[in-house]
Amino acid sequence: MQWRDGTKGHLSASFAAIRVRVADGPKVIGHNRGPGEEAWLVCEKRANGVRKYYLSNYPPDTELGTLASVIKARWACEQAHQQMKEELGLDHVECRSWHALHHHALLTMMAFAFLQHLRNAEKNAWTQRLTA
Repeated sequence: MQWRDGTKGHLSASFAAIRVRVADGPKVIGHNRGPGEEAWLVCEKRANGVRKYYLSNYPPDTELGTLASVIKARWACEQAHQQMKEELGLDHVECRSWHALHHHALLTMMAFAFLQHLRNAEKNAWTQRLTA
């Protein structure tokens, strides 16, 4: 399955999924935990042989393509979080309340959105200059 084009071509992998019950239910006598709620166990096998496994609480009727797309969409969120920490100081907060932490995180996200807006505007202007 191909999910997007990367800098070196198409990004693709093989996916398989099965419904499982994770052992995170209530404690059972003589055992650590009993079976919990059903979840998707998704296996990704990349072209280089590397395998990755994911758990998802999506509904049972979810298609494999949807599961794979959602898993791969997570990369953009992780990149944004990393950039907010490195460029905007998301991780440089010393506060004593949830309110202050949320305030700092919100301001950081707003600054990131503004920077992305500027980056996209510059990219569009550059593209227009090249095509003119």
